[in-house]
Order: sequence, then structure tokens, then C-alpha cells
Amino acid sequence: MNFGIIGSGSWATALAKILTDNGNTINWWIRNSATVSAIKKRKHNPHYLGAAYFDTQKLLLNCDLKQVIEQSDVLVIAVPSAYIMDALESLPKEIFKDKKIVSAIKGILPSTNQLLNEYLYQQFNFPIHNYFTVLGPCHAEEVAAEKLSYLTFSGIDEIAVDTISQFFNTEFVITKTNHDVLGVQYAAVLKNIYALGAGIAHGLEYGDNFLSVYIANCADEMVRFCKKMVWDKESEEEQKSINYYSSVYLGDLLVTCYSLYSRNRTFGNMIGKGYSVKAAQLELNMIAEGYNASKCIYIANQSVLASMPIASYIYQILWEQLPASEGFELIQKSLT
Repeated sequence: MNFGIIGSGSWATALAKILTDNGNTINWWIRNSATVSAIKKRKHNPHYLGAAYFDTQKLLLNCDLKQVIEQSDVLVIAVPSAYIMDALESLPKEIFKDKKIVSAIKGILPSTNQLLNEYLYQQFNFPIHNYFTVLGPCHAEEVAAEKLSYLTFSGIDEIAVDTISQFFNTEFVITKTNHDVLGVQYAAVLKNIYALGAGIAHGLEYGDNFLSVYIANCADEMVRFCKKMVWDKESEEEQKSINYYSSVYLGDLLVTCYSLYSRNRTFGNMIGKGYSVKAAQLELNMIAEGYNASKCIYIANQSVLASMPIASYIYQILWEQLPASEGFELIQKSLT
């Protein structure tokens, strides 16, 4: 398989490192030509994961997205969800024909309130059986440092998803597979919202005792939403096979809420300390997916009406100027 990576942020860089460390030559689309030149010269991404060095002979770097797609069999999309439409919308409608796409994004497209697979089907008539996701409790910084990590690849085609996952299996990355391609995406969106809330709680000086109860309730809320959004599209047997306590669901929620690497937690911490949303965005200088996600999930839930008090109050704090302290007093009352 010829792999192409679309994006040049920290997660794209970490995935590129995994593939090249496994001996694969990859096509890598990077929008900025200066970044391409810097990687060729310095053998690392000058903007993200500076400690991750590459064998540049295994990197086919290119600023032409169309060429990268045409030269690849499997495309790993790792562009922040807020920018994915800008990156893809001018491409020819048939560009992804006979390709496989692996989504490494952890958000909903904010302008259309769609998962990536929904947008690809609408815009390119891309079939879901050729669509896969790679998610899990896996910070890019720890992958770059070769610390033991777990990744879950999800897809409807069980043979294909297993084959793709093996290319990412290393001594320090253990890969798992499942079929819940929709549920894992919603879980990844929700955990960013809850991690942002965990950061707000920390900024408000709540302690670990509260945070443990908060996260337990977040996990329960996440399951309720996923059941409402996904389970009615699956058979009873498929529903029973989904383990929401596994790494791609609960594990990812835990690490994103607790880890100091979590940009959503960092963003929330600023909100809890009194920063405005605008000021926090400028200070962080990175995309915190939970901000846009909170609005997207709030809108999506209007159609299924899952009980989601935590996500609802976080949305109100971020988008409706509910004071963080008042919002968390309301969250306190909702916890069980």
C-alpha cells in the first residue's frame, strides 16, 4: 500500500513517524513550501514535535494535494476539522475513486455539522466501506517519544481495517480494530468537550475528587449520546459487541481530561481562570477541537434529545456567555 498523509500538524507528524519508522515511504502533503524545505534540510517538522526526526529518503513531500492523492492508495487525513473543507473542496469529484481514506481528525466539520465520512459522501460520493478512522488515547508527543501507546482503527470492512492497522503496529504502538466507525468518531468529539470542561474545573480550583466524579458522569453521558446517534443504525448483535469501556472510548476520555498534553484541557483551564474565549484562542495558538465541537454536539442533540447536561452547560459557557463558575455549579447539581 502507498500511504499519503494530508496535514502537517502534531498528529499528522506523529503518524508520519510511525509509518516511516516501519520502513514505508510516504507521500506527505504540506501546504506551506517553507515547511517542506525545512523538513528536507533539518529532517524534522520545524513547527511540531521537533524531537521527531525522519529518514527524509522515505518522505515524498509535496505542496500539491492532487498529486499526493493520485500517488497514494490509502490517504490519512489529519487536518483539523475546522479547515478540512478548505483543503478538499476544490478537488475534482472523482479524485478519491478507488482510494481508501483513514480519518485522523477528532472533530465535526463546524460549518456543516457533519462527520468527515458524511462530508466525503456528500461532496465526492465516497463510500463508507472505504472509510476508516484511527483514534485512541494517543498523544502525538508520546508517540514521538516512543512511549507505549494504543491506537484503534475502525471500519466496516474488517479485512481492510486489519490490513491497514498492521502498517502502524510497532514496538511502542499497539493497534486494535473495531467496526464502530460512527460511534468512535462521536466519542472522539465528545471527549474533547469534556476535556475542555475538565480544564475549566481545574481553572476554577476544583480538586481531583470532583474531577473523578465529573469524568465518570461524562463517560455515562457519552454512552447515552452514542446510543441515540448510532445504535438505531445497527443490529442488536452489533450493539452488544461495542465495549464503551475500551481504550478508544473511555481510555481516550480519561487521557484527554487528565493529561497536560491536552490542548482542550489547557484551553479550558484558561476559561476557568477568567480568560475570554478569544483571549484563550490567541494564547493557545493551536486548535482546541472541543470549542467548535461543543456547539456542533449541542445542535446535533436537538434531533435525538439525549440527556447531556454536562455538554450542554459547557456549550453555554463557551457560546452563550454563561459564567464558568455558574455553569459548574449547575454541573455539580447534575452529577450522580
